[in-house]
Amino acid sequence: MSVTLGHPVDDFSAMATSGLQVQLSQLRGQQVVLYFYPKDSTPGCTTEGQDFRDLHGQFAAAETLVFGVSRDSLKSHENFKGKQCFPFELISDSDETLCQLFQVIKPKKLYGKEYIGIERSTFLIDKQGVLRQEWRGVKVPGHAAAVLQAAQLLQQG
Repeated sequence: MSVTLGHPVDDFSAMATSGLQVQLSQLRGQQVVLYFYPKDSTPGCTTEGQDFRDLHGQFAAAETLVFGVSRDSLKSHENFKGKQCFPFELISDSDETLCQLFQVIKPKKLYGKEYIGIERSTFLIDKQGVLRQEWRGVKVPGHAAAVLQAAQLLQQG
């Protein structure tokens, strides 16, 4: 099963930083942003996380929860979150359950080597659990601000 715009996202449960068990069905009534990124503490992923961090108050005002998602361990996530002072939780998807659901695992190339990794992608889910917007193949500059604008517009109805 995979996600489709305009349709409810299948309920999922995943472990996140701060010992939090994230279950989508328990987040109803709030908008949810899931941003998938390749790896903790790498330059692009750090910048992306900082951008979401810096806009966190505005996301909260738009009744929108933000979660970062990667395949890194909870220990790696805790270190990354603490070092960057992220006010939101990071979900560890080491078994790729969420990556498969959101279809973000793609063949990639780095320094001429091919490998399978996370394509930087973000998803905006409404208060009823319906996928309202998706960004795939994300470029970091300006992305968090674009997601915030979409969340604000969705909140306004």
